[in-house]
Amino acid sequence: MASNVESLIRGAVKKGIGAVADFNRKRLPTPADAHPYLTGIHTPMDEELTLEALRVDGEIPAALTGRYLRNGPNPAVAPDPASYHWFTGAGMVHGIRIEGGKADWYRNRWVRGTEACAVLGEEIPAGPREESNDAPNTNVIGVDGRTFAIVEAGGKPVELGYELNTIAHNPFDGTLKGPYTAHPHLDPATGEMHSIAYKGDDFNTVWHVVVDSKAHVIRELAIPVSDGPSIHDCAITENHVLVLDLPVTFSMKRLLAGHSFPYAWNEKHPSRVGLLPRKGNADDIVWIPIEPCYVFHPANAFETADGKVIVDVVAHETMFAESTRGPDSQKAQMERWTLDPVARTSMRSVIHGHAQEFPRYDERLTTKPYRYIYTIAIPDAAKSEWQLADTRLFRHDLDKGVTDIHDFGPGRHPGEFVFVPRSAQGAEDDGWLIGLVVDMNDETTDLVILNADDFTGSPQAVVHLPHRVPPGFHGNWVAD
Repeated sequence: MASNVESLIRGAVKKGIGAVADFNRKRLPTPADAHPYLTGIHTPMDEELTLEALRVDGEIPAALTGRYLRNGPNPAVAPDPASYHWFTGAGMVHGIRIEGGKADWYRNRWVRGTEACAVLGEEIPAGPREESNDAPNTNVIGVDGRTFAIVEAGGKPVELGYELNTIAHNPFDGTLKGPYTAHPHLDPATGEMHSIAYKGDDFNTVWHVVVDSKAHVIRELAIPVSDGPSIHDCAITENHVLVLDLPVTFSMKRLLAGHSFPYAWNEKHPSRVGLLPRKGNADDIVWIPIEPCYVFHPANAFETADGKVIVDVVAHETMFAESTRGPDSQKAQMERWTLDPVARTSMRSVIHGHAQEFPRYDERLTTKPYRYIYTIAIPDAAKSEWQLADTRLFRHDLDKGVTDIHDFGPGRHPGEFVFVPRSAQGAEDDGWLIGLVVDMNDETTDLVILNADDFTGSPQAVVHLPHRVPPGFHGNWVAD
């Protein structure tokens, strides 16, 4: 490609994934069908609410004091359905505050970036940001008593207040020089968060980023790659960071066609997993080929006594092969990958064959052998886009090789559930599972607290919200 054309394209990409093709959207015809991520269960909320003294069924555990937080895309301005992609909507964070067995409040707040501030008539909060990718929409985490909304592909972290107001666009007090991710992984042994980050305007580099317990970056290692891979998540073991370099890459064709998320399945891109020593250099990575697939989310990873690396992942047969509106894999399943760094070979085995996503586990055991994975079921039908409209939560018992099911009932659709231990030293299932369940029978939402050691039983408590919270991406329990 001529250098001047490449320069123009790189300049367009720098405007941010959400606006990368604004100049060309008129080329796209109006879709004949309703956009699946702008209608039905995904219809965006159009206001910010503050609800207090929420109604509760059951008994909220007295030990829970803090906030359940969940982030997800929620456009503040009605987007063009011809070019809108689910991953590009402005972030909206939802929170429920719990103390003393009561649900004190619910709040939902747009992350204050260009779009929300224009609609609300507010000044954009101070701090460095990426234009049009400045309202992180994917995850929300607590670090050292602070709250951050985060996203991949170059968007900077945004610091939020306790009641979800936007404080500032804050790349970890200026210590983050490059891009960040939506999926840092905390090592409980060191207090450090590890991640692999990429940036839309750099096709040849990803970064290993380490953030310390004070929310300051202490490592940004550049790793050479090709084709601009979309690396959504990673995994860590005691000695390694796993770099999932898989065949979803930057798509010039989709960029020029005017689509807002220019990434697509690329069968020509080699599929591989890199084992990066946590304190090593890029030259130290052991690259291991893997059969072509795509992974948004791994569960846990650990090392075996004979030096192999085990990682459990939701593996998609392909991704973004056809749809330009959201995930479109025709087959997904929970798998265990065994990686041999000496022979440089990989082996894939199936843990559970039904379509599923959003794996979580007891994160006290990160980098160690573990027993349970919790995922949400996805309808196991060949559709062009996900609807996240199954009613079941899975628990995979890796020791017994069985899967238990908690079914919330017709029309009741769970999102990601997070495990919260009852105590620091308790057993792996000695805790609660907390997540949102959307009830499309009456368009309400419940925050459900399950006893992990009574997975198929009735909830410990249910906090009722009188409105539908659109399915988003990721959330966490952030204890006070």
